Amino acid sequence: MSPGRSPGTDYARVFDVAPTPLLLVTPEFTVVRANRAMIEATGTLLVGSTGQPLFHVLRAEPGTARAECLRRLRESLERADDTRRPDTVPLQRFVVPTQDGGQRERFWSHGTVPVLGDRGEVLLLLHWVEDVTDHIHVQDDAQVSAVRGLPHADRMERAETDLVARTRELEQANAELRATSDRERRTAQQLAGLAATVSALSVAESRSELLRQMFRHARRALNADVLAVALLEQGGSHLAVVDSRDGPEHPGLRLPLRSPVPMAAAAAGQPLYQRDAGEDSSAAPLPGLRAWAALPLRIGRRPLGSLTVGWEKPQSLDDDDLRVLEAFAAQCSQAVNRVARRETERRQARATRSLAESLQRSLLTNPPDLEHLDIAVRYRPAAQEVLVGGDWYDAFVSPGGDTTLVVGDVTGHDWTAAAVAGQLRNMLRGIASALDHRDPDQVLSALDRALSETGIATLATAVVARVEEPPHGMPGVARILRWSNAGHPPPLLLGPDGTASLLERPANVLLGVEPDTPRRHHTVALSPGATVVLYTDGLVEHRDATLDDGLARLLTIAPDLAARPVSELCDEILDRMAPDLTDDIALLALRVHDVEAPDT
Repeated sequence: MSPGRSPGTDYARVFDVAPTPLLLVTPEFTVVRANRAMIEATGTLLVGSTGQPLFHVLRAEPGTARAECLRRLRESLERADDTRRPDTVPLQRFVVPTQDGGQRERFWSHGTVPVLGDRGEVLLLLHWVEDVTDHIHVQDDAQVSAVRGLPHADRMERAETDLVARTRELEQANAELRATSDRERRTAQQLAGLAATVSALSVAESRSELLRQMFRHARRALNADVLAVALLEQGGSHLAVVDSRDGPEHPGLRLPLRSPVPMAAAAAGQPLYQRDAGEDSSAAPLPGLRAWAALPLRIGRRPLGSLTVGWEKPQSLDDDDLRVLEAFAAQCSQAVNRVARRETERRQARATRSLAESLQRSLLTNPPDLEHLDIAVRYRPAAQEVLVGGDWYDAFVSPGGDTTLVVGDVTGHDWTAAAVAGQLRNMLRGIASALDHRDPDQVLSALDRALSETGIATLATAVVARVEEPPHGMPGVARILRWSNAGHPPPLLLGPDGTASLLERPANVLLGVEPDTPRRHHTVALSPGATVVLYTDGLVEHRDATLDDGLARLLTIAPDLAARPVSELCDEILDRMAPDLTDDIALLALRVHDVEAPDT
């Protein structure tokens, strides 16, 4: 039921080509614009007058008839400015210059219409002129002969009587011009209000906040009594309706999409407009409405629902009003789609966080609390929204009583890499327990074969170390460390005196490359107070430095931390190495004490 559209009107051009002479001045009587008819009517007087004081352009010697005309013109302008109502001057003789330097006598009826602002203040004064010379100097021979015999006063009376009809016609034209100005002003006010509404909608982060801002701002901008939004529920068979009378917190109406009511029809793609439903409100989308506009909310061809704007009194709903409503509905569609997308992203993020927390609980366990051994662990993920990645650590006591330490790194740093890391961690722990008292190289070889046999396609590095009690007859040795390295950065050994070295030995091939390749293990004696640090490459590899640079930096900062408790040592290493967190970091530190020392 939408009426036909017409192109936008250039009102400045309408003003210029209007046949009635028109002059636009400020309340201080500065010329803003004179249309062509006014310039022609006044001869050369108003040519180039824009920005000039009107009564500087229209000058006259005091005491002349021309000065009297200008006085009456000023008084008309002042009355219209003071009363903020139209003012009319019936008949006035005026002498205007001609282009050849002469003069011509003209008889004018003129008046002034104030143009008011939003608060009722006078913004401009629109002055009009009606040339009635032909009514005074009648050109029809019959009329001339009839009028010539009349006295001058009778001629003027007849002219003024004829002017009444002409004045009424002019007042009607002025009323239409004022109505056009009112429509323009109302449209401008609506657009300004809707611009503020759209700005408020752009920062809403939830559906309820979006609707709250929409109801708050748009009702005022559209001068509407009620707004209602009907959004498609999941599945697309029903609409969830929320209106401004109850607010977005109210559950609202649940409406079938195939319902005949206007908001359901609009959601299906058909805009509906009702200017006056009369006393019968049975077809109204909401109770108490006499007029409404129901518009689709959609992104491209994808329906989102509908927007209904309602009024309790009849509305004109002209072309400009409908264009404003349609533009607003398009902006609401964008806002609804954006918020729906954000809410979906938040739901997915919550699900991801839940998965990450489960992985975190399974992977990032606390180390065992052991006599004569202090163990501390740290983990920093590269992907903060996942919380865990492809790096892992483990520390556990084997059935035979030895302590096994593991640090590994699966390629990638998302939740998929974390899942694979969890598989490797559990498999390695099971293999190490089953192969109790076997050397770490055999544990890694068994893990590599298990990866191949189970079809887990991944590449990983790892260090497996076993801490054993020393044999008798080794004074000054608190523990023996056996380790095997599958393509991983070398462990750091920090002596109680602050000496630091890397346990660099020829590293074996990565896990997942050649499962039958022989591996080797290595052994080092640990004195009381010695510390072993296992870590992943995210600690020592930076985007702007090589791996060798990172290892050299680790050797530089480690000696100062020899006396720190292992927990502080881990924190200080992370802080001082200043990793750029483009990769996950797993860190495990173990310190041994003298086995002969008494418990304290």
